[in-house]
Amino acid sequence: MTVRPVSEHHFTTHDGVGLFYRHWPAIAPRRGAVVMFHRGHEHSGRMAHLVDELDLGAFDFFAWDARGHGLSPGIRGHSPSLGTSVRDIQTFISHIRATHGIDPTDMAVLAQSVGAVLVATWAHDYAPRVRALVLAAPAFKVKLYLPFARAGLSLLQKLRGNFFVNSYVKARFLTHDPARQASYDNDPLIARAISVNILLALYDAAERVVADAHAITLPTQLLISGADWVVHQGPQQRFFARLGSKVKEKQVLADFYHDTLGEKDRRQATDRVREFLLRQFAAAPEPVSLLDADQHGPMKAEADALARPLSPLSPRRLYWAAYRAGLRLGGQLSEGIRLGQLTGFDSGSTLDYVYRNTPCGRGPIGRAIDRNYLNAIGWRGIRQRKHHLEEILRLALARLHAEGRPLRVLDIAAGHGRYVLDAIVDAPVGPESVLLRDFSDINVRDGGALIRSRGLEAIARFELGDAFDRASLAAVTPKPTIGIVSGLYELFPDNALVRRSLAGMADALEPGGLLIYTGQPWHPQLELIARALTSHRGGQAWVMRRRSQAELDQLVEDAGFQKLEQRIDEWGIFTVSLARRPIL
Repeated sequence: MTVRPVSEHHFTTHDGVGLFYRHWPAIAPRRGAVVMFHRGHEHSGRMAHLVDELDLGAFDFFAWDARGHGLSPGIRGHSPSLGTSVRDIQTFISHIRATHGIDPTDMAVLAQSVGAVLVATWAHDYAPRVRALVLAAPAFKVKLYLPFARAGLSLLQKLRGNFFVNSYVKARFLTHDPARQASYDNDPLIARAISVNILLALYDAAERVVADAHAITLPTQLLISGADWVVHQGPQQRFFARLGSKVKEKQVLADFYHDTLGEKDRRQATDRVREFLLRQFAAAPEPVSLLDADQHGPMKAEADALARPLSPLSPRRLYWAAYRAGLRLGGQLSEGIRLGQLTGFDSGSTLDYVYRNTPCGRGPIGRAIDRNYLNAIGWRGIRQRKHHLEEILRLALARLHAEGRPLRVLDIAAGHGRYVLDAIVDAPVGPESVLLRDFSDINVRDGGALIRSRGLEAIARFELGDAFDRASLAAVTPKPTIGIVSGLYELFPDNALVRRSLAGMADALEPGGLLIYTGQPWHPQLELIARALTSHRGGQAWVMRRRSQAELDQLVEDAGFQKLEQRIDEWGIFTVSLARRPIL
């Protein structure tokens, strides 16, 4: 077995932190790359043995030290948030592509334990186009042996703020290999502490990803350690059963402890990993087509179930009837609830109210009710989406300005247009023209007033327009170079409508123009929304069919765009993405 040379590097994350990573170049003509993510408490050096043991000479290998681990900076065992660490993965993959010239479609990702949860969350939320995933003993549910430990940690965090928890796991419960045990006990770069904010967020993200694993369609191999002292097997089994991949493989290694790829007899695992990866690289990738996911599949079934009336006198029907009655009462006191009942909870007027985030109501009680309403997880996600929209729009303006291209903005379903106007007011480089369109007369009226209040009449105008009318979009003049569609496709389950709208955007945008689009791959309150809230469309129930990020990206790609960037909130609810129409 040839021992490969290794080089050490750093890459800069989205928030300016320089993370450490190792690179082992291929020792034969390169076929692809394997990107490795270590388990909690550890670092890239703990996975270095796999480069030789996997015996994949035609593949580059990369392995990072996550922030707060190994040779990367930060408080040991800490990250600002789980979402920050997941975005670090996206930044790392982009760095490898830009610096080492390897396309994500030629990368496989291999991850252990906590690293496997981060990678699974990344696969769900960002819909990367990597060749394959190998997840070893993913820590979807850590075994906390004290009763009510999770609830207790959550309560302590609320009372004390963030703090650290030391790992109880001894090396002899991680692996049967005496050499690995000794190296674990004597490695100065291993940190036993983990920040409680990350530990609790790990549970939340894992529950979301396991429940919604059908949104992950990448070829996936799952390795389960049959004698794992650290994590539960049940969520791993459920994750595998729900995976949406056409190619998926489960290997249960009966006597293995948690350090699956560092076990005494780990060749049982590494041989299977090698065979799986070679199969995935033996032919061109065949992604699962999701263009007709509105006609069948788990998200269609979910939306159909939410649209179906509940049985008369069932406890759930009585519960939601009481909830709606409470909302009617709340609407007498809370301005936000009243506005939602009047215009629809998905209307542009409601969203503009949520953006302003100023509680209004009748007296202190009404304002308190309104504050609670505005603090709902969905509305917090909406406000984060606004922040991401503004960030991406400024990025698009700067990118086109650097290319010497004209800056003309079109938003085809702008609501009141507040996020666009806020973004251009504060942008270092402003557009020469802004056209906002919406189907609602109220939004056109109020959005026009907002333009006048900002003194932007010289460059911005608002007009009535149908975002699903391809011919109308194609006729927009002058041709925009930045197109925006925000908060629209989430409201319409029909992919034919979305495809027509995206085709109109492709017709409207100049070649080389940029498209900003939003998605909603997940929402924790879908039943509340469907059973208790009303839509702007005639006051009917607001039933949403979720689209996975993979489905949405495929629709955008089918219209001729190439995805460039993405943002997502900490809860995994709303995404904002940037794509380009290629120059022919």
